Amino acid sequence: MKRFAITLLCLLLALPILGCEQLKNGAYTVGADVKPEDVTEFYYTVATSTFPPHYQRYRFYKEDGAYKFFHETREGDHFPLTEADATVSETVVLTETQWNAFLACIDGGSVAAREEQTDAGDSGPWLYLYWTGDRGSIQAFSFASYDAKLQFESLAESLCEP
Repeated sequence: MKRFAITLLCLLLALPILGCEQLKNGAYTVGADVKPEDVTEFYYTVATSTFPPHYQRYRFYKEDGAYKFFHETREGDHFPLTEADATVSETVVLTETQWNAFLACIDGGSVAAREEQTDAGDSGPWLYLYWTGDRGSIQAFSFASYDAKLQFESLAESLCEP
């Protein structure tokens, strides 16, 4: 019993060192727990079944040492919209300034474990952040504020313009 108690105590003391802040507060904070240089990918997706249905995806990511932005719009008169309904699909190489503007939008946001979505018909947005060391299960992102979300949407829309 004494050995078990000592092992448990050592494990509890080691959790912050091992990067297990999520166990303490339920989420990681971007900028504090998730360092900006560790961010590798971010998805923002909205899909509605209204008439006409609408689908929009933004993706910021690092690839081969470059910062990139992908966006796709799907439009049609049926639901669900599929890849065949894509009317705009483009990848843009970002400058470091543009990447830093993206990082500023997600700074202070939180990342928590994914939860199964049992609601039908939710239009999103669905937000996922990936970073070096995320271990594949803690990616559900929430902006720090409504203003941060609006700044992100404005930035993404400006990057879609020709």
